[in-house]
Order: sequence, then C-alpha cells, then structure tokens
Amino acid sequence: MQTITLNNGVEIPQLGFGVYQIPLEETAEAVYQAIKVGYRLIDTATIYGNERETGQGIKRAIDEGLVRREDLFVTSKLFILQAPEEKAAETIEQSLNVMGLEYLDLYLIHQPYGEIYGAWRALVAGQKSGKLRAIGISNFTSSKMIEFVGLNEVTPQINQIEVNPWNQRIEDQEWHEKYGVQVEAWAPFAEGRHDLFTNPILAEIGRQYGKSIGQVVLRWLIQRGIVALAKSVRPERMAENIDIFDFELSSEDVEKITALDMKESAFFDHDDPQQVEWFMNRMVDTEE
Repeated sequence: MQTITLNNGVEIPQLGFGVYQIPLEETAEAVYQAIKVGYRLIDTATIYGNERETGQGIKRAIDEGLVRREDLFVTSKLFILQAPEEKAAETIEQSLNVMGLEYLDLYLIHQPYGEIYGAWRALVAGQKSGKLRAIGISNFTSSKMIEFVGLNEVTPQINQIEVNPWNQRIEDQEWHEKYGVQVEAWAPFAEGRHDLFTNPILAEIGRQYGKSIGQVVLRWLIQRGIVALAKSVRPERMAENIDIFDFELSSEDVEKITALDMKESAFFDHDDPQQVEWFMNRMVDTEE
C-alpha cells in the first residue's frame, strides 16, 4: 500500500475503507473483511453511529493475527454538537472507549459549522497527549480552510472533502497543497450518480488495462496524490477496489477524465443556505 506523509510527519495509507451507511449489523464483519483483503486505513465518524462495531471488526482482525494495531490507520470525526472545547475533549475519550483503542490515527472536525475553534483546541490537546496522531477538518471549502490555517497555530493535516469525476476539485487541491493540507476524498464514486458505473469514457479507459470503472476512478485519485476512501460490504468488491497499484493511467486518459468535470457537488454545497439550514435543524433534532 502506498502512503503519503502528512505535514506533521505521520504517514497515511493512500487508499482507505469507509463505513458510512453500512448497516450496524454488517459493520464489524465489513471492517474485518476489509482488513483481511489489505485495507489499513479505516474511516468512521461519531455521527455514523457505528464506531463500536468498527472497533469490533478491528479487534477481531488484531486478535486473529491479521494485523497489529500499529499497522492500522483509524479515523473518526467530531459532529457539530460535539464542537465546544470541553464537549470535544469528552467525545474524543468516548470514541476511544467505544472503539476499544488507546489512540486514533486521525480525528477530524466533521463539518465547518459551530464552535470549530474550541473543538480544534481539544484536538490539538489530544494530539499533544498522544491520543490523536493526526488531526484535521472535513468539508471545509478552500476559503474556510485558509482562514482556519491563518487563525490557528497548528495547521490541519487533512481536509476530507468530496472528490470524484463530476466534482474534481482541481483548484481546491492546488490551494490545499499551497497550505500543506492533504486532500482526502469521500464519495469517489459519487454513489454512482450521473451513471458513473456505465460511463462510456471511463469504461473504455478501463478496458485498456483490464480494470473496472471503479478501479479507474480510484487510480485517477491516487495519481493525483489524493487519499481516497472506498466502501463496499462485498469482499470481492473490496479486493477489486484495492487492486489498483499494478497499472498507471496515461496523460491522455487523465485528460479524458478531466473533461468530465462538472465543477459542482454530486450531493450538496456546504455553503448553500438550504443545506446549512438542514444541518442546523438536525442539530436541534439531535439535541431533543
């Protein structure tokens, strides 16, 4: 597995396994199978509600001798309501306890809303104490990321954002590189939107290498120097997604993929007033 060195010297696997929307009853087994086929980066979040099950899958893999804890790179994330500094510190402890881990390899502020600066102080303290090896943000626009870097002594190591063929974030990546913040891609397949898995251009590129469309997309991200997260509950698909290190896309292939860029989210814009309102309403619902 290829790795990328973050701005604090920590190495992160470039391809990871995400557990978003995996049913609770399937999460532990999915995580175990992902580790079994070779994934070492495992990504969850407090709001996913499956940290415990993710930890169970990790424990099983370690207990069976498939990996050592130090071989894994485990990520979780802090939701909006957990952002005040004291609450954030408590949530970090809760994540560790629920997952049965002594430390996390990466902890992120999940959304660019709420008391993010207080939350960041808690993450920095967690990093200094050794509970968090790397810390970062998620779903921050480039402008918000730049502001955040400018107003904090510790620069985030990661910004986890949507990146896929329909929303390629090329200029955003350039801004992140300028400030030393690594881009990590969620939804690399855009959940199949805009008929991604039958796209003729991606399919033709794949045929040249005997690879699937999913493998082409992940390889494209890897060649861009982006950390990518893939998800599946099927071991055969997990194995397929990770089998992308034996070929390289040509510059012509990359140009064809670049031409697919719609420059808009396949899901939602975190700056859109309606979307922000949705998050704020969800905060109220969660509090109640």
